[in-house]
Parts: sequence; C-alpha cells; structure tokens
Amino acid sequence: MDYETKGYDTTKIYDYKEYPDAHHGRCDNCDYTLFKSSVKDGIFLRECRRCGMKKSI
Repeated sequence: MDYETKGYDTTKIYDYKEYPDAHHGRCDNCDYTLFKSSVKDGIFLRECRRCGMKKSI
C-alpha cells in the first residue's frame, strides 16, 4: 500500500447510520473520493475503489 489508512476492517460492511462519513463524500479509511456502488436485496452498498471499505447507505 502506498497510501495511509486509519485501520478500518475492510472485510466488514459498516452501517452508515452507525458510522456516518467523517468527511462528506470521502472514505473514512483512506480519504479517497471514488466509490463503486451496488444494490443488493434493497441495500445500497458503497465500496471505496482504493482500499475496499464498504458502507451500507
């Protein structure tokens, strides 16, 4: 890795209600701004394109 992270577990899916964005529109773990979005079983999932941290919105 050539970027700094804050140590979030990227295998876990975080709930946005419990973990709102520290900086709006940026990944809490690596501060990146690009995400992959998907919807599965009515749940909107946002995944950071750099570190892979996931949040259900």
